[in-house]
Amino acid sequence: MTPALSLRDVRKNFGPTEIIRGLNLDIGRGERHAIIGPNGAGKSTMFHLISGRIKVTSGSITLKGEEITRLAPYEINRRGLSRSFQVTNIFPKLSVYENIRCGVLWSLGYRYSFWRFVDRLRDANLRTEEVMELIGLAARRDTPAGILTYAEQRALEIGVTIAGAADVIMLDEPTAGMSNAETELATTLIRKVSEGRTLVMVEHDMSVVFGLADRISVLVYGQIIASGPPEAIRADKAVREAYLGEEAQA
Repeated sequence: MTPALSLRDVRKNFGPTEIIRGLNLDIGRGERHAIIGPNGAGKSTMFHLISGRIKVTSGSITLKGEEITRLAPYEINRRGLSRSFQVTNIFPKLSVYENIRCGVLWSLGYRYSFWRFVDRLRDANLRTEEVMELIGLAARRDTPAGILTYAEQRALEIGVTIAGAADVIMLDEPTAGMSNAETELATTLIRKVSEGRTLVMVEHDMSVVFGLADRISVLVYGQIIASGPPEAIRADKAVREAYLGEEAQA
């Protein structure tokens, strides 16, 4: 089966500095795939390259068999890939409902229009309600996003990420800055929203990584040094030396 995502000899230079150095990776359809590695390994740069936020220096990226290497972010999104960011990226003055509905409209075929009343779009409103229920924010429907708790804002961003019905979702450190209790709730949410989708996740919390991922890839200095199921990564000596250290022993 054609992979959901495939990267072939992807490289990214910033001036003379090579950040991503010949990256090769296949991510299967329906797979929950975690990318781990030390700070500065190139994880966020890799996410930016896949989502079109920055352009590759060389190499190719395909989404479900279709070349997306030179496409703009919105073009990649319309082909079924959506992502979140390390720093929460929502509309703070819009309500929870309005934030999610923004993500829903285009996927249902609605384009810019000055004469159409958005509140009358029954299918968009129904989909918005479904996403709010899924992420556990239905009770906060009319709350401005900017006054939600941090954990609620992260949940809302995940909701916006899946609102457009993308079948490949990318989450960049979704539990960063959360307490243990919040992390547990976020992990449950991620497991729920990724059912039937391909999930690519950058995450530093090893309990989240080993609890969620079907496969893990380890990125060090812009290259994948290991990729496989959690038990193989946990036992990999090179991974322990490069990243996991004492945590792997535990």
